[in-house]
Amino acid sequence: MNITGAQAMTEALRRHGVETVFGYPGAAICPFYDSLLDSDIHHVLVRNEQGAAHAANGYARAGKRTGVCIATSGPGATNLITGIATAYMDSVPLVVITGQVSRDLIGSDSFQEADTTGATTPFTKHNYLVSRAVDLPRIFAEAFYLAASGRPGPVLIDVPVDVQTDVFDNYEPAQPELPGYNPPSDPDREQLEGMLSLLSGAKAPIICAGGGIISSNSSKLLRTIAENWHIPVVTTMMGIGVLPWDHELNLGTLGSHGVYAANYALHHADLIILMGARVGNRAMGSASEIANRAAVVHIDIDPAEIGKNIKPHLPIQADIRLVLEEMSKETVPSHDVRRDWLQTCSDLKAKHDFKSFKYENSETIDPPSLLHKLGQMAGPEAIITTEVGQNQIWAANHYPLVKAGAFITSGGMGTMGFGLPASVGAQSAKPDSTVIAISGDGSLQMSLQELGTIKQEKLPIKLVLLNNSRLGMVHEIQSLKYQKRYSQVFLEENPDFGLIAGAYGFGYEKINSNDQIEHAVRRLLSSDGPSLLECIVDPHEPTLYHASRRKSQ
Repeated sequence: MNITGAQAMTEALRRHGVETVFGYPGAAICPFYDSLLDSDIHHVLVRNEQGAAHAANGYARAGKRTGVCIATSGPGATNLITGIATAYMDSVPLVVITGQVSRDLIGSDSFQEADTTGATTPFTKHNYLVSRAVDLPRIFAEAFYLAASGRPGPVLIDVPVDVQTDVFDNYEPAQPELPGYNPPSDPDREQLEGMLSLLSGAKAPIICAGGGIISSNSSKLLRTIAENWHIPVVTTMMGIGVLPWDHELNLGTLGSHGVYAANYALHHADLIILMGARVGNRAMGSASEIANRAAVVHIDIDPAEIGKNIKPHLPIQADIRLVLEEMSKETVPSHDVRRDWLQTCSDLKAKHDFKSFKYENSETIDPPSLLHKLGQMAGPEAIITTEVGQNQIWAANHYPLVKAGAFITSGGMGTMGFGLPASVGAQSAKPDSTVIAISGDGSLQMSLQELGTIKQEKLPIKLVLLNNSRLGMVHEIQSLKYQKRYSQVFLEENPDFGLIAGAYGFGYEKINSNDQIEHAVRRLLSSDGPSLLECIVDPHEPTLYHASRRKSQ
């Protein structure tokens, strides 16, 4: 039975269990879109191609599967690049499908032509420019395998429009042909024993958990190890949720916008075990100094990350889940060995909890109080997506997250405009879950058009807008580092967000004092469809505590 390239692409998605894709059509991808009509695959029409990549990202992370996004050639493909780079930095498995001009026109600067494979090479694990329709079954098999294996990431398939219309004989399932690609799995026994020896002698160890713990589905194992070995845990932005927020060993997020207890532990530990973390400068700015004070063990499946930002005393390249499984079989030390260290960390965590500070402005919302109450009322199964900026930091430090993988944000790339389309993907993957998109007024306007996608898909997403009429993070940086010389951070001419919500048929409420929080959040969460809660925030409210803003009770 003859089959077209476009039909082969659709069949490949079906065979890989794809149920939902996100995209935006155009001439060079039209044959594929025509073939999708004959399948059961649900297509979500976004309003910008970047939104398709971010939605696929949210879908992959909430649904624990590979996300798929689609765009046409030229500007459609280039609009995807920011979303591809975002997924690459955060190790999110995506298969990205783009149309391309016909093979005879490639290189002639034809209408809507762009070198998509060349442009995306720095941000993909691998990419393909397909030259023969008969190769599509193998290429799709390889793409899905590459995206999800080893360190996950995006893989792009660029398909010329005439390849999509070419016909070949029958669809034959294919196996990946990837000589030389052998992701590591089992840890080296000698290296493992070296780490166990360091652990046995350590009086003040910590575990620094990154996104690799979540992507390898190892949070429960990590909790067992931390409890049995009496080791406090700090997290990177991508590792938030590996332990419940109120777990006694969870010290919170570290780094320039992290919490005091986590950063204290990092700088006073005698052993740091990095697990599935890139150790970027935002998380560990003084990495070389830290390595001089403490022994460092770095565990990662990607050899390129080990030693890139901090030189470890002991590198372990392996599947982190297998490392944790091996650790769980070992004899653990007595709690007494680390009693003083654990008590110090516990005391610091309690002393610097946001509830020990008093918020005194009665005319604006206190973001930590809002987000803490929101998390308590939304419950442990809720999924949150965030934008980038102050809203992200407040959510990271104060939303009481219980479940690993329920905090979906842009970590490494720090992409504004991520959270709203990511919530589309998360809600599509988990239609019965409460999905909350947390945003600032600047970042929301980066992808405001995706409200149309939410309306068209009838997704009951809850939006929480922290509105301070500023590009808040840049405003804060200019306040602290540039003598309050504010440049291009004012958004006083923001639109009326209530009118915008109404235009899309969303529910809407606006609050500006803490005593309104509980009732407003209850109404938001109980609403049937999509709804927006706008919260007015003091433009000078910082992400971190400062004596000038808060007074201890």
